This record gives sequence, C-alpha cells and structure tokens, in this order.
Amino acid sequence: MTSPHFPHTDTLSAELHGVTLSYAEGASVLNGLDWQLLPGQVVGLLGRNGAGKTTLLETLLGLRDPQTGSVKIFGQDAARLDDAARARIGYVPQQNDLFEGFTATQLLAYFRSFYPRWNESRVEGLLSRWEIPRDRPIRKLSGGQQQRLSIIRALAHEPDLLVLDEPVASLDPVGRRDFLRELVDQVLDRGTTVVFSTHILSDLERVAFNLAFLSRGRIALQAPLDDLLEQVRAFTGSVSEMAGLMGRLGVQPLKRTPLEAGRERVLARLPADTALPDGVAADRVNLDDLFAELT
Repeated sequence: MTSPHFPHTDTLSAELHGVTLSYAEGASVLNGLDWQLLPGQVVGLLGRNGAGKTTLLETLLGLRDPQTGSVKIFGQDAARLDDAARARIGYVPQQNDLFEGFTATQLLAYFRSFYPRWNESRVEGLLSRWEIPRDRPIRKLSGGQQQRLSIIRALAHEPDLLVLDEPVASLDPVGRRDFLRELVDQVLDRGTTVVFSTHILSDLERVAFNLAFLSRGRIALQAPLDDLLEQVRAFTGSVSEMAGLMGRLGVQPLKRTPLEAGRERVLARLPADTALPDGVAADRVNLDDLFAELT
C-alpha cells in the first residue's frame, strides 16, 4: 500500500520533541519521546498493553501536560490551541465521552454548533448505514452503537487531524470493515492526518500506510508498512558473525535476541535493493513478527 501524496498546508500536523511524562508513583511512561506527523499520513500506533499508547495520544492532543518537552499541533502549543486549530481536530477516546442523557440527534446538534465545517450529509448517511437510533437515549444504545456514534461525531466536521484510541474495540467484524472504509475515504478525499491505536493487526494491514512502534517510552521505529515488510529481515548466527554481518551491511540492528550456544537472532532493516553476501540467509517477517520484536 502506497501512501497518497497531498500538498502540505502545514509543515507538520503535529510534533512532539523530548517529551517526558511519569505517573505520580514515579513510573516513567514517555521517556524523551520524539514524534512527527505529516499532513495526509495514516499512522497505526502499536505497543504492548501498558506501554503508554493512550497517554501518548492524550499528550499529543494537549489533554496531558508533559513534565519536559514540547508538543505542537499545526505549529501551535498543544496546550494553548486557538479555536480555529481546535476545530481542525477529531478525537475518539478509548472510553466514550458521550452525553448519555442525550439522544444521537441532540448530541450531534450540540456539537454541530461548535464547528464551522460540518458535513451533514455524511452524518445522515452514517447514521442510516450504521443503524444508529436517532431518538433513543445514548445510555440505552449498545456498546458498539455508542462507539459508532463517537466515530460519527469525530468525522462530522471533517478534521485535518483525526486521533482514534482503540476505535474498533466494541465493533464486530462488519462494523470494523465499515469504519475502516470510512477512514480510508476520509483520508483519500481530504488528506486528513490520522493516528489510531489498535490491537487488531489485520485492521492495520488494511489501512495503515505507516506504523509507529511505542516501546520503553519512545517511538522505536516509524515507517511505511510496505517498506517494513519489504526491507526488514531476521538473521541468525553467532554473536561475532552477526556483528561482522551488520558491519558489512552498514546497518544498525533493530532488535537482538540472545539464543543458546552463543548465537543470536538479529532483526535489521536493510536499505532498498540491498544484496546479501553469498551464503547469508535471512528470513522475511510479517506484521505479527514486527509487533512481537519491536514493542
């Protein structure tokens, strides 16, 4: 899958530099993290449970203040965005923040008043296609219906930056497919920057042009999915053999895993069209391998 190119109206959609954040008990969550998001990128954020994905997304949006570092959205301090910048952001949190006493119609009418740009035809189309009851209190909707409604609210004003934290956790396979189709349409139609976390790797393979791996409080690697599957290889041999091979190839290992008898498995990303030395074998990796190795 090749990422589409869009003209850049902003140099960066978002930029985090040197961001550090620890919980009150002292556990470090983000550790000098650097991250950049370009206009039109679709980025799937991967990390183990407890790695800090939600914390990172909330920090990106200015909902959490880091102890050190800077966070900017559209060139502005994320904690001090003006109204025009806020109106360009869509967010679907892991736990829905819908007003449960409202109906879907009341909720969307309320939020419509805040946004100068609101695609009513898309809203009506999604409400119908996803079969969201318009006049039933939100607290009486199923978990999947509430999640769909949260997604509709985030898409309705056609944001330039869309952040989704586990957006399909409550959806069945049909609901996930419909949501992903809308997500791709949003990106292809408007060049929206999208960041979303999910544990469902097959969904990432459908729509994520780029993957970002969060490990030990930092983005360990971000790259286009197709490039990673084409360029990352796993090598196995003695420690000395692997050190020599990495030197000849001119690459830094992404991950080293000790094995028995002085051997190790080395994951490395090779430059495009790299020819391996004679007699050197390497295994291709899939997305499951990358997740296991890099998070």
